[in-house]
Amino acid sequence: MSSNSKDLSSPRLALSAPGRTPLFNPDHWRLRLKGLALPVLIIVFLEIIVRIGWLPAYQMPAPSEIALTLGDLAEGALWKHISASLLRVLLGFAIGASLALVFAAWVGLSREAEAYLEPTFAGLRSIPSLAWVPLLLLWLGIDETSKVVLIAIGAFFPVYLNGVAAIRNIDRKLVEVGHMYGFSRRRLVRRILLPAALPGLFTGLRSGMSLAWMFLVAAELIAATKGLGYLLSDGRETSRPDIVLAAIIVLALLGKLSDGLLAGLEKRFLAWRDTFNGTEE
Repeated sequence: MSSNSKDLSSPRLALSAPGRTPLFNPDHWRLRLKGLALPVLIIVFLEIIVRIGWLPAYQMPAPSEIALTLGDLAEGALWKHISASLLRVLLGFAIGASLALVFAAWVGLSREAEAYLEPTFAGLRSIPSLAWVPLLLLWLGIDETSKVVLIAIGAFFPVYLNGVAAIRNIDRKLVEVGHMYGFSRRRLVRRILLPAALPGLFTGLRSGMSLAWMFLVAAELIAATKGLGYLLSDGRETSRPDIVLAAIIVLALLGKLSDGLLAGLEKRFLAWRDTFNGTEE
């Protein structure tokens, strides 16, 4: 074995390969702390201006009061609302994203399919989320089905658009190399098209998850007896801005958590890339 191959297989170089992060990385945790700086500053600023009376407490409660409200809700029905919303989002996202990936692959690989489907999808994705609500209520009633379908619609289009764009932006030379080596269509998709399209697909999945949470609120604000959207509506009807803001904070945390999970999967599946990650300046 040559010295070059020994060097490449050494444990020290393997740990420093692109995409691999040591168990304890000070730079990683330093970036996490920097990410907390702005939320902490906002919380402190709001606490001060509410306490000194610059902002009416009936419009914007102090963050400390919102924290107390969250504690009270956590001892009561908060977990019931979270579980109901989380289940709806997961089901709707799974259905919408799965269908979007199928249609994105079909349209991305076939200009014939694009000619038939793209004009219709372009019209459907321009319909606002709230416009779907009365129609789905008429068709499917006020049970869980209408909510899950609305969330699936929200998740479908960003995944579909990014999936088609990811496939169509693959370098033609890579496809030609596959044809030159006699790859079958299935092997071409598995060995060349899918790895090249994965970055765009993960972008679509993360965008779809964000819209799934947005469409969840649209569904639960109108026809729900439990869920975080219902909690928002209940806080508005009872003139409790602390409950409204508490529900918004929980939605933000759940959205960040779900996006972080997808980002972790993206980092794992795309660890082979050696891409530019920005400068320290």
